[in-house]
Amino acid sequence: MYAKISSRRMLQLAVVFISFLLSAPLLANPIIPVPTQPQHPTYTPGAPNIQGTGFILMDATSGKILAEQNSNERMPPASLTKLMSMYIISGALKNGQIKLDDKVHISTKAWKTEGSRMFVKAGDDVPVHDLIQGIIVASGNDATVALAEHIAGTEEAFAEMMNQQAKILGMNNSHFIDSTGLPNPGHYSTAHDLAILTQAYIKNFPEDYSYYSEKWFMYNGIKQPNRNRLLWRFQYADGLKTGHTNEAGYCLVASAKKDGMRLISVVLGEPNDSARTEDSMRLLTYGFRFFETHKLYSAHSPVIKARVWQGVSTEIPLGVNEDLYVTVPSGQYKKLLASLVIANPLKAPITKGQHYGTLNVTLNNQVIASKPLVALENNPKGNMWRRATDAIKFNINKYFSKTEEKANTG
Repeated sequence: MYAKISSRRMLQLAVVFISFLLSAPLLANPIIPVPTQPQHPTYTPGAPNIQGTGFILMDATSGKILAEQNSNERMPPASLTKLMSMYIISGALKNGQIKLDDKVHISTKAWKTEGSRMFVKAGDDVPVHDLIQGIIVASGNDATVALAEHIAGTEEAFAEMMNQQAKILGMNNSHFIDSTGLPNPGHYSTAHDLAILTQAYIKNFPEDYSYYSEKWFMYNGIKQPNRNRLLWRFQYADGLKTGHTNEAGYCLVASAKKDGMRLISVVLGEPNDSARTEDSMRLLTYGFRFFETHKLYSAHSPVIKARVWQGVSTEIPLGVNEDLYVTVPSGQYKKLLASLVIANPLKAPITKGQHYGTLNVTLNNQVIASKPLVALENNPKGNMWRRATDAIKFNINKYFSKTEEKANTG
């Protein structure tokens, strides 16, 4: 004969059973606190006045635009064009298509190219390494055309490569006719596009970036200075490139790094060399003084472990594919808040690398960064027992969620 169980005891057992079934419930929209540190808020003034026709100031790591004016207006880029030429050249080096010690035959066309020169001679065979220095430090049009021909056969074919790369990078308001930036109505770019290009160059070719900080270059008995005066006048500057034609005015793409924060400034259409230097210094100083950049989450590291139904494992780590950096006004870091929106429910199979949610970072109730949350592991379907028990857990969880929602609204 079975012992008689009281109604109260049955209720206790039911509560224990339901508690077991509801273990590790899914939190669909969790709030993740961002690590904070004590800081004193400061006033953030407007950007300094710039004499040029267009400019932009961007954080190189987060991509945050800190200040801009006419940044998407198409303008002649002059020798800033050589940044795209160098992007193609650095890509060819990285892919093994050319080597630094390769000898490049100098054509008559390269030798006769107008404008600034490295002073190579027609018929000479010059190492790639020397030509790169000639492009970056001396802004040599002759060196640029020589390497363009070496890589693509003709400068025209090289320009096609430049335009293809511009589309890949999202430089939607740029078009290149040649490798050097000589005046042409169909040859144009914008401050924003040039900042995008510079950000990509710094990220993708750090091994070549050191060329841009070289102050002098000697070739064929002629010593030439780098035209970027920031290298002498602004202690944090380490690149990049100047440009000038009558049509473009004086231009400068600059980058500087201070206390781990790297900024990119672009000024176009400045009235003289001194103005482009002074305005670049003003922009960079403004950025370093009134903004700060922080790394919030590392790539491929778990941000949260989310509940998975009917899988081999009951949880799956979710994270971001790239390091997440944010740039905020000085003193505002402690006000950041990160929130997660996760697909509900998450059911196996879960595929590594697939998008299962979104990570949003807000400041003062405004989203300042948003990244997909991806699965960091695979999680295939579980066995029959796992699927059956999870089905019961899920339905009970769903029932109690609806009951709670009804109680809150009723």
